[in-house]
Amino acid sequence: MSKGFFVTGTDTGVGKTVVTGALILSLKLLGIRACGMKPIETGCHKTEGGRRKAEGRNEEDILSPSDGMFLREIAQTEESLDLITPVRFENPLAPMAATEIEGKAVDLGEIKRAFDVLSAKYDAVIVEGIGGLLVPIGKDYFVLNLAKTLGLPLIVVAKPGLGTLNHTMLTVNYAVKEGLNVAGIIINYHRPSEDTIAEETNPKILRRISPVPVIGVFPYLRDFETGTIEKAIVRNLDLEIIRRYMRN
Repeated sequence: MSKGFFVTGTDTGVGKTVVTGALILSLKLLGIRACGMKPIETGCHKTEGGRRKAEGRNEEDILSPSDGMFLREIAQTEESLDLITPVRFENPLAPMAATEIEGKAVDLGEIKRAFDVLSAKYDAVIVEGIGGLLVPIGKDYFVLNLAKTLGLPLIVVAKPGLGTLNHTMLTVNYAVKEGLNVAGIIINYHRPSEDTIAEETNPKILRRISPVPVIGVFPYLRDFETGTIEKAIVRNLDLEIIRRYMRN
């Protein structure tokens, strides 16, 4: 049975990629060899085809997944981006919209094959979703369905400020209702703190009202060097909750 986490957000732009990288490094600190995966990435930039030829492809233009590349670097792996980010779109949209504009479908079989290959190579795979649980991948297939397909415990990334109580509880309660195993919530400062009363009180309130634990409050980081992220992990995340899921 595959181990790892599926990382979703209460919204887009909450810093899922940084948290996914932090989870990869958290497992490293626990002595667990992990890699990251972003199955679908939109908003990719075109790069010269020569870079692709090194990976055995001959397209004149390829789409470079910045999030997928970051996760590969954090994990210190040389796995092909075709495994880490098998589905890529140029337009920064929900996958369903990007599919209709760019005329190519999301190959769910390719995603599952890539996930299975990585799961066989590593102790755990940390999968970053796209947007929130109800972002449409296809007409009747959402990020929620992809999380169910891969069968990993869910970690919800939330903003720290005003509105996060409602957004976080909606996401967590819906995930639980749909039968997902929600490991916990990570509140992430994806931009510098505004020092508001909402930021101060939201973590305390969530710990009281949420049916799942708050794993930690992750600070805003001015750089994403491995050492910087690891220090933030040790100071701010409950590694015991993460370790517990690796034992199951």
